[in-house]
Amino acid sequence: MAGHLAGAGYRVTVYNRTPQRREQWLSEYQGHGAETPAAAAAGADFVFACVGNDDDLRQICLGEQGAFSGMKEGAVFVDHTTASASVARELAGIAAETRLGFLDAPVSGGQAGAENGALTVMVGGDAGTFERAAPVIESYARCVKLMGETGAGQLAKMVNQICIGGLVQALSEGLHFARKAGLDPAAVIEVISQGAAQSWQMENRYQTMLQGEYEHGFAVDWMRKDLSICLEEARRNGSSLPVTAMVDQQYAQVQSMGGGRWDTSSLFALLESVADRGK
Repeated sequence: MAGHLAGAGYRVTVYNRTPQRREQWLSEYQGHGAETPAAAAAGADFVFACVGNDDDLRQICLGEQGAFSGMKEGAVFVDHTTASASVARELAGIAAETRLGFLDAPVSGGQAGAENGALTVMVGGDAGTFERAAPVIESYARCVKLMGETGAGQLAKMVNQICIGGLVQALSEGLHFARKAGLDPAAVIEVISQGAAQSWQMENRYQTMLQGEYEHGFAVDWMRKDLSICLEEARRNGSSLPVTAMVDQQYAQVQSMGGGRWDTSSLFALLESVADRGK
């Protein structure tokens, strides 16, 4: 994502909590490095972040070395982390106190989407701030949409993860059923992908699932983090997420198999493993 910004002609300064990753980026792209978030943010019109969770986000934003302390008045902080809506509201409030803009803007599209500049970005925040930031975000996104007030971007990303979890589970069960029924799973996919069952997961993951390849894509550990945010928000707003809760527990079993870093499509590996144990 930072590479696309540099390629679009923006002056980019990068910080990473793992210095080697910063140095690797600088060896591949035109830009500058910084030792702290505050130094990276100094003088910038827009500051972009993507870290792991709520606590990581607070760590890079707040404090003497945090990005907020280095940002100039009127600058905009765009957070691409998949985090809670509550931390987005918390940080937006702090930013406003020092006249900074803040947008919660989680992304969907995975590593391939980031590398190809084809991410989908769901944004929460002030409409005027969004209008300023959107043209810059479009450097690495194919779809950028304001979903509502602060926190709405994170809530929309929760919907995204809820849907993905259900789709991957259904695809895994379908492939597992096809094998057990004596069908050629690839031939089945060739047919049903032309109809109502078609999905991104089906088109992009069924082959690697059948081949037992999971060392790619979006890690189970991160998906469980995301689903925990969804389930916590559901308890807060009173929604019912029975399939999401079940899929979360399926992923917990994948983790117990040593698959925490496997792609989320590894739900299929779990079904195949259970079936093998049942023989």
